[in-house]
Amino acid sequence: MNLKKILLFSILGLSVFKTSAQCCAGGSGSPIAGGASQGVLMQHQFDINSNFQHITTRKFLTGDKPAKDFLDNFSSNYIYNRLGYGITKDFSMYLEMGYFLNKTQVTLNKAETIKSKGIGDLIIFPRYDIINKTKKNKKTELTVGLGFKIPLGKYNDSSRYVVPISNEVFYVRKTLAVQPSSGAQDLIFYTFYLKDYSKFRVFTNATYIKRGWNEMGEKHGDFFSVGFFASKTFLKSLGVTLQVRGEWLNKMKLNKDILVHAYPNYDPAATGYKKVFFAPQVSYTYQQKITLYALTEIPIYQNVTKTQIASQYQATFGFSYRFKVKDKSIE
Repeated sequence: MNLKKILLFSILGLSVFKTSAQCCAGGSGSPIAGGASQGVLMQHQFDINSNFQHITTRKFLTGDKPAKDFLDNFSSNYIYNRLGYGITKDFSMYLEMGYFLNKTQVTLNKAETIKSKGIGDLIIFPRYDIINKTKKNKKTELTVGLGFKIPLGKYNDSSRYVVPISNEVFYVRKTLAVQPSSGAQDLIFYTFYLKDYSKFRVFTNATYIKRGWNEMGEKHGDFFSVGFFASKTFLKSLGVTLQVRGEWLNKMKLNKDILVHAYPNYDPAATGYKKVFFAPQVSYTYQQKITLYALTEIPIYQNVTKTQIASQYQATFGFSYRFKVKDKSIE
């Protein structure tokens, strides 16, 4: 598929991960941070994608109202990488992985800084075209995907404390907002629909993540996202894409047997949200192979359960490189 045809990259989730941190429980929204909102690749085509994502916020909510006296700030810096290959003209395989340079939470009045870093998760993500046809310069494509997330990163990182008089050492698990991984295996269901009218393109995608349980007896809430896009290319190389996306994240669950022995140092009820984002992106494509892109996500509606960290500022900068290793015409 021509690079000019698909210009928007959503940020994962998180994660990976595109992080939409929630309260003390934290967590991530979509784990396909920077994942292309797209169908499949051409046969024998490689796609190498890497981007840098920065998130920072000093905004906190209770429901949809501003919350005070909660935290000072939350921030993260994340590098996302994806490798894709077109096995056939209708079937592509992707491997996706990211690394958190830092995930940092600063408590009220800067009393304490809690941070972590490290590898996120590995996502195996095949995609298949159900419809892919072109008629009178109009292209229609319908793609489905089924991904599987393998947890590789830390999900039980802890902070070390020393009691001043007794010098006793004890460890407290860090808030989930700064853990690089949820520690669970997840299933990812994906659909993508494109209508290309030659001069401009409209497309939509939907992602549903069925969360698994980790060894701590935690199950992060299931996630659903749907996005609507409009894209146009100017001067053959400059792309502009506008996106409106809605996200829903359910509350997390805890294993009741584990709760008998220990209660977590966070509020499981303070998880889950509904959000709507507006995300403009610009991109530049060179020789239909290399694309440089930048985007920002602007929250236009947020409603969280209890009091949580809210989305505020997010920016992504990256590149995509596509090339074919085998020309079908000489087969």
